[in-house]
Amino acid sequence: MFAALAVALIGAAKAETSDVETSWRLLDYIAVDYGGSVAHGAVTSPSEYAEQNEFAATVAEKLAALPPKPERQALLSDVERLKRAIAGKAEPQQVSEIAHRLAAALLAAYPVPLAPSKAPDLARGAALYNQNCAACHGEAGDGHGPDAAKLDTPPIAFTDANRARQRSVFGLYQVITQGLDGTAMPSFKELPVDSRWALAFYAGQFAFADGAAAEGERLWKQDASLHGLLPDLKTLATTTPAALAARIGQDKADAIMAYLRRHPDALAQQDGSLSLVRGKLQESVDAVRAGHRQRASELALSAYLDGFEPIEPALTASDRTLMERIEGLMGEYRAAVQSGESAEALSDRVQVLDGLLDDAQAALSPDATNSLSTLLGAATILLREGIEALLIVVAMIAFLRKADRMEVMPYVHAGWVGALVAGFLTWVVATWVIGISGASRELTEGFGSVFAAVVLLSVGIWMHGKAQADHWQRYIREKMSKALSGGSAWFLFVLAFVVVYREVFETILFYAALWHQGNGGPILVGALGACVGLAAIAWAMLRYSRRLPIGKFFTYSSWLMAVLTVVLAGKGISALQEAGIVGIAPLRAVPRLSLVGLFPTAQTVAAQIAMVAALALGFALNRRKA
Repeated sequence: MFAALAVALIGAAKAETSDVETSWRLLDYIAVDYGGSVAHGAVTSPSEYAEQNEFAATVAEKLAALPPKPERQALLSDVERLKRAIAGKAEPQQVSEIAHRLAAALLAAYPVPLAPSKAPDLARGAALYNQNCAACHGEAGDGHGPDAAKLDTPPIAFTDANRARQRSVFGLYQVITQGLDGTAMPSFKELPVDSRWALAFYAGQFAFADGAAAEGERLWKQDASLHGLLPDLKTLATTTPAALAARIGQDKADAIMAYLRRHPDALAQQDGSLSLVRGKLQESVDAVRAGHRQRASELALSAYLDGFEPIEPALTASDRTLMERIEGLMGEYRAAVQSGESAEALSDRVQVLDGLLDDAQAALSPDATNSLSTLLGAATILLREGIEALLIVVAMIAFLRKADRMEVMPYVHAGWVGALVAGFLTWVVATWVIGISGASRELTEGFGSVFAAVVLLSVGIWMHGKAQADHWQRYIREKMSKALSGGSAWFLFVLAFVVVYREVFETILFYAALWHQGNGGPILVGALGACVGLAAIAWAMLRYSRRLPIGKFFTYSSWLMAVLTVVLAGKGISALQEAGIVGIAPLRAVPRLSLVGLFPTAQTVAAQIAMVAALALGFALNRRKA
């Protein structure tokens, strides 16, 4: 029974996708070809006009059969408006606008894959065209192939520039996939998806001359503002030359389309990380369909570490909320793969992520970034990452002053200064020598946080015990020389180095990513402002700690260590999850509050609960001894 239900659900999902794709293809056909049936309010081709009415009615039927959604009623209203416009013999431009707008709204409400997962292979597209299409459409795409005269409906001439300007590559892909009813155009859905995209891009270049492509290459490489208009393969595949012309002019739009349809790899190079994320996620779904779930899990992890993680710093500076949402959903996707979720459900997750990746692309575009946002991002990142390390180091310094053990102070100073030097070297390496992988970053952050959390756990309990003791002065006189022997002094050096380098490492990688965007000046100003803020906080803490009685100092410091222990435990386990070392079990009821190390997974929450329990036990034993 359950198997039958699963088959029925899968069949329904496929039927829905097919109806959406068919409706979109018919709307695209109406937008492009309606002008051949009506002119100035009069029918110029009765057969074409009848076809337009038929297609609009078919779209209305298919939209009415789609699963209920809040957006469906608006779609049905728009399709009725389209039918009235065609029946009233409205001007072609008006009908085209209605059809294009309805098609875009349809895909927004019922998403289907809109772009290839990687740059299409145009050589493969050329071979497929010559093998399957040239006989009718002609080797030059002019519609005069050797078999064209035998057909009742003449094949489309891809060289018709006016028609090509109204058609997107996605529209060509849909016709290649589904065929064209009532014509000799067959469906090529048996071809792999990548091959169909390659064929669509190859057919889409015939209308634009090689000279236009050369001019488009010059414009693309000289004018960076154009990159924001076509930031990725999805935008290129779904944008018509006419739509692009409305923003930059027809000649320039034709040149840019001529170049990018011949060289889609130029876009893949531009948004390589996000294209890699999309590609790896789609490959992961395909691996599940093929029964290779372990391979799917590896691909899902690679999508994060090799694709999303490298652009995470820049996206954090631009839109931290969006970054955390994508990061969380990618973690949930990996957990779903491991838990045995179906390929169809995983595909739905990928579609949601695909929309968020579009938002990320927009947030990272040149139009979305400016000097002020970069300055504020640089300052916020350094303050956010630096405050944890500052609290720990200042507490160590204040403690040594209270204990009157100034001879050990150089070890602490050497630790945090050495961490800053190591951070500078990391900056040099990450910016000018080699890239630091996402896995290396997460492992460094994860193990560094876990180490610091364990150490601070013991330090916090120890400090709490000293706050409870009645004879702490005698303890300091008798035990401090032993407690701060050479080995312990080096331990303080290591602790200071680890807690500072962990934060410096994270900050440096954020800054390196921002630096590559060419915003060096605002980054330096933001960093300088953050350093001034951190210095002021350190001065205030040290000044206040000197006035505190030793008992209160130990009490406050122990609770500070306790809080940081719980925070670092959550952050450490989360980083190890992102590196694939620790599994992920999502907890939807738990909010994501990265500032305090709280993440919606069972493992991170369990680690924090374990730390809280250990602290409670240690503090209770201290009170009992006191």
